[in-house]
Amino acid sequence: MVNVWTSNGQRASMLKIIFKRKIAQLWLDWNALRGFRELNQEGVKKALKKFDKITGSKTKDAYLDNTLSTVYPWLTDVKALLEQQDAMLVLTYARVVVGGDMELAGRQLGSQLREKVVIERDTVWRQMVQAQRSSDLPGGLIRAIPDPRASGFLDEEKTAYYPFLKTPLGTIHFPRWLSKSGFIWIVALGLFVLLISGAIPTFEGVEERNCCALLIFCTILWATEAMPIFVTSLMVPFLVVILRVIRSTDGLDTRLTAPEATKYIFSQMFTPTIMLLIGGFTIAAALSKTRMDVIMATRILNLAGTKPSLVLLMQMAVACFASMWISNVAAPTLCFALIKPVTDKLPPGSNFARCLIIAIALASNIGGQASPISSPQNLIALQAMEPALDWLQWFAISLPVASCSILLIWAFLHFGYRWDHELVIPPIKPHGDKFTRTHWFVLGVTMFTIGLWCVEKKFESWVGDMGVIAIIPMVAFFGTSILSKEDFHNFHWSIVFIAMGGSALGKAVLSSGLLDDLDSAIEGPLSGLTLWQILAAFGLVVMVVSTFVSHTIAAVLLVPLAARIGESLEDPHPRLLIMATALICSTGMGLPVSGFPNMSAIAQQDSLGNRYLNSSDFLKNGVPATVLSTATVMTLGYVIMRVLG
Repeated sequence: MVNVWTSNGQRASMLKIIFKRKIAQLWLDWNALRGFRELNQEGVKKALKKFDKITGSKTKDAYLDNTLSTVYPWLTDVKALLEQQDAMLVLTYARVVVGGDMELAGRQLGSQLREKVVIERDTVWRQMVQAQRSSDLPGGLIRAIPDPRASGFLDEEKTAYYPFLKTPLGTIHFPRWLSKSGFIWIVALGLFVLLISGAIPTFEGVEERNCCALLIFCTILWATEAMPIFVTSLMVPFLVVILRVIRSTDGLDTRLTAPEATKYIFSQMFTPTIMLLIGGFTIAAALSKTRMDVIMATRILNLAGTKPSLVLLMQMAVACFASMWISNVAAPTLCFALIKPVTDKLPPGSNFARCLIIAIALASNIGGQASPISSPQNLIALQAMEPALDWLQWFAISLPVASCSILLIWAFLHFGYRWDHELVIPPIKPHGDKFTRTHWFVLGVTMFTIGLWCVEKKFESWVGDMGVIAIIPMVAFFGTSILSKEDFHNFHWSIVFIAMGGSALGKAVLSSGLLDDLDSAIEGPLSGLTLWQILAAFGLVVMVVSTFVSHTIAAVLLVPLAARIGESLEDPHPRLLIMATALICSTGMGLPVSGFPNMSAIAQQDSLGNRYLNSSDFLKNGVPATVLSTATVMTLGYVIMRVLG
């Protein structure tokens, strides 16, 4: 039986308050001591790891096991004593304050710890500001933060933030909302209203006309990014219901009411494909958090030796492979970090350094083709196929196409960047990380999941869809605390909503009858053409669109059209055109803004703060790379797809 504080007299209540404060303060101090011990221990580990990385030695494990473990603060008995005293203080607090409820005591003490952290953080910040004011310019002003009350500040703010137009008669200032994004919004909204009202004639049917207005409105906002892309995607189901563009599927072809359209469109947004996308995020997060991506990439890169050509090819292969599993957003970031020790040792303005940077970006884009979960456009294509390709079929097409594209781009970069033939590349030093049980567990679950995805068709009667298999890594990694709730929050949820909005728009275009009308309009120009000629003509359109807009948005707009064009052929090949469309969407990389890898590459700087690349690098090398990879899809990819049927 545990004794608890039960007295409620006036004197007892005062003593209880005093004890509560004293115990809480003692627990906070004890927690700070534990944190100080752990922080110093982690700091020593980081320092030793950095030392091993720079010198190429392996002293960390030996020092931690033989020397550091004998130091008093880090003895096992000391750690146990700290934990024992911590538990004793929580128990005492529970007995005195909350009637012996240990869980409630832990929550109350934890809330006080959070308050203390916030207060100390604010206090440290105030002290830094005060120290800066006392040591900065005369008068105690920090010139980096202008005083809003200072003379002329408001005029400078207007100049910096308010749109203006200089004329011979003076400067005309516009309202702040009338910026570039505001102007695009006005144009898109005006065009939207004109199309709905029929002032601009399009289609006779109300559903087709409204859906056309919705499609053009969303396309303008997606292409210009006048607002975040995922926000535009969130508007799609709202406008689909308000405009009532959905028709019934019972053969009567009637216009659904708002409640019926709501149920239908939401049921079409969260599909097994979305679950597959989240499962891909989970695998990518586990590989990144356990640093398996760094371990494997470093070991592979060291196999290239010191020859520039082999280093370039191996780096492109690593970027492409990483994009298959950890997305083409994280892959270039990882590769740029790995090659930084190499580029820092190259001469300023080195052609090879520039070549290496752009090669990673181009290879990361190509990696978006390689696996079904490497990019959202692949999942959009799978969702549009009937029946969908299994993973083995996808790999049978995508891996040869991606490999051939990488080799062609690698060969072309030799002409785009001519470096010194006597150049020797310093090897990348290993990070010293070793495979642990956690690494093997993550690798085993990942390979098991991918294996099930590859043979899902054989077990379809049991699992139903690949989206169900995607639950396995989520349960395995989050259930074992390899991934935390914060990791779940850090998923690219904006991409999920973009894919969901794209699915909703595709179903609306199909259900409204707009896709039938568009198909009728293009049947004439395509009639009499062979399948390859249709693929070439449509592929050029996809290549141009994906160069100027997001690859995912290009797939959202063009995959439904590719499906309908394929169905209209005498010898139906909808899956072939859909697959080719998805692959070509990843080849749009001719501009610095064509995909995240390009945007990440052009932001890379050398040790002096100078950018490695500029727009001309992408025009001279990205555009030819786009053409080469698109041609690969239209030739090699076409042949493989015809063979596979």
